[in-house]
Amino acid sequence: MPIESLINDYLPILVLLVLATGLACLIVIIGTVMGPKKPSQTKGMAYESGMTPIGSAVRRVPIRYYLVAVLFILFDIEVMFFVPWAVSLKKMGAFSFWSMMIFTFVLTIGLIYEWKVGALDWE
Repeated sequence: MPIESLINDYLPILVLLVLATGLACLIVIIGTVMGPKKPSQTKGMAYESGMTPIGSAVRRVPIRYYLVAVLFILFDIEVMFFVPWAVSLKKMGAFSFWSMMIFTFVLTIGLIYEWKVGALDWE
């Protein structure tokens, strides 16, 4: 494949990348140069629902939060496998159908296990 062909194919992507990076840097620079600079103690305070913060802003997040988030992402990604399968089911035949039924069964067993263990309980 000649180098001219590669340049012609990838030049628009390179131009777009340079323009996007340049625009992002320009916006940050303009905001820094032209933005108001009147620091005060009130502006430096942590803001949460209009209430005066009590204690430190840094606190430990319970592991249950991360567990539920990871489980959501896991099942969300696995559900994405169903869309292309459903679209091309007629072309792929019975083997594809039963393969997906086994996949669904394994997912269901995993969900039941997580439910029984209490991983989905929110306190």
